[in-house]
Amino acid sequence: MVKKKDEIPEWVADEIKNAEFNSPTEKKQTGYILEVYNADKKMDVQLYKPVEDGRHIITMDMPEDNNPQAMEKGVMYEFIFEQYKAPLSDKVSQYLKQEKEIDMAAIYRFVFKTVELLDVCSNETEKDDDDDK
Repeated sequence: MVKKKDEIPEWVADEIKNAEFNSPTEKKQTGYILEVYNADKKMDVQLYKPVEDGRHIITMDMPEDNNPQAMEKGVMYEFIFEQYKAPLSDKVSQYLKQEKEIDMAAIYRFVFKTVELLDVCSNETEKDDDDDK
């Protein structure tokens, strides 16, 4: 049997699949929704400040009781979410870096908690109205 060039060894896949996440840390950041995946109960969010691993775009898991239809894409929100981190072994990190050119020392999971719409436009409108007087 011929191995595919892009195939990851079983020992690497097993560690990634069975990674144990640390206790969550609560984060509060501003950003906006890029996409909502109702069937998967996930949403992609772009944050103004990066998360711990440097990404600005993250995928958040949404609780069952959440109504994503009530949120709009492209509107600024303040998100409160939990960040979970599962460190990878040095052996797996080295393999990913050397063989796959992926610089990854941990796996992250983000879980949506609450969101607040930021009313950025109304301040500008009030300011414009004051200027007209």
